[in-house]
Amino acid sequence: MKFLSLSELSATLEKIAPLRFAEDWDNVGLLVGDPSQRVHRAMLTIDYTQAVAEEARSQQCDMIIAYHPPLFNAVKRVTASGGTGLIHDAIRRGVAIYSPHTALDVAEGGTNDVLADGIALANRRPLKLRASTAAHHKLAVFVPRENVEQVAAAIFAAGAGAISGSNYSQCSFRSEGTGTFFGGEGATPAVGAKGQLERVAETRLETVVPISRTAEVVAAMRAAHPYEEVAYDLTLLAGDPTSVGIGRVGTIPGDATADMLVNMLKRATGIDHVLAAGDVTRLVKRAAVCAGACGGDLLSEAIAQGVDLYVTGEMRHHDALRAVQNNVTVICTLHSNSERAALVSLAARINAAHPEFPVVSSRQDRDPFSVR
Repeated sequence: MKFLSLSELSATLEKIAPLRFAEDWDNVGLLVGDPSQRVHRAMLTIDYTQAVAEEARSQQCDMIIAYHPPLFNAVKRVTASGGTGLIHDAIRRGVAIYSPHTALDVAEGGTNDVLADGIALANRRPLKLRASTAAHHKLAVFVPRENVEQVAAAIFAAGAGAISGSNYSQCSFRSEGTGTFFGGEGATPAVGAKGQLERVAETRLETVVPISRTAEVVAAMRAAHPYEEVAYDLTLLAGDPTSVGIGRVGTIPGDATADMLVNMLKRATGIDHVLAAGDVTRLVKRAAVCAGACGGDLLSEAIAQGVDLYVTGEMRHHDALRAVQNNVTVICTLHSNSERAALVSLAARINAAHPEFPVVSSRQDRDPFSVR
């Protein structure tokens, strides 16, 4: 049987749905498991329930890719009983658990793109761009000219100076100037003498530092710097503008009514019923989709962008009323029904990367609500 290391499979999932784009409140990535362990068969599911766990056991799956993270809030203990029983069982049996959740939502070809495909949404873009987040500090340190190279070498070795996503490293800017200081009675200056005003030819050395390496870089700078007291600045840099975001908005080609799009959506998601609010006989020229429970959260965005139709998983009563009052027809599939079709696409992308590695979709995974 073909096997992969858990780190290999995690790396593939990271390429499909980069975790850095997940929402800050989310809990994504590898939740249970040892990255060095071997996995032989993976099961995809929206929710990791008892029924899914038993199905995975019967199919000898030792890797669970659960769209919704089964570990979300902080826990203080993992025991066989109570709310952590499924996690305890997975750990005991050596079953790894990985969750892409909102990272898959914003990813190209992810949850929201699959939902948008269901209504043939064209000219699409994110309904709401993800806010950029800072990833670097700018470090500026003042160094005697004759010591610049030793300080630069130390901070570069500690992780400073690399341009993210490029082949460039040891990047810096240097400007010349004059530094002054007056050493008091207890000072032991490396240059000049205490008790008098000193002027020193200095270089301002500037570079970028990943936030995760800031402590190490500052420690290396201090160790390499000749001064007793090092003058330096750390400035938090704004994140790069991003083109990724949650939901999708675009146009509907041709003359399609909301009812026609509902029928397309049912076929794409494999469901028989949806909830509708507003006029379903209207022609739809512009539409938005947002999988899961973001119906109310992004409704203002959808209204502001002039959509005729908004497709989502679930929406609160008063938000549905607000949508209709703003001439927006709403279609709700129920929460996980808006997400499940994306698992088919995800399985295909994993298989394309690892053709011999078996990936199956759970047959026991289903939305907790049913139509009667």
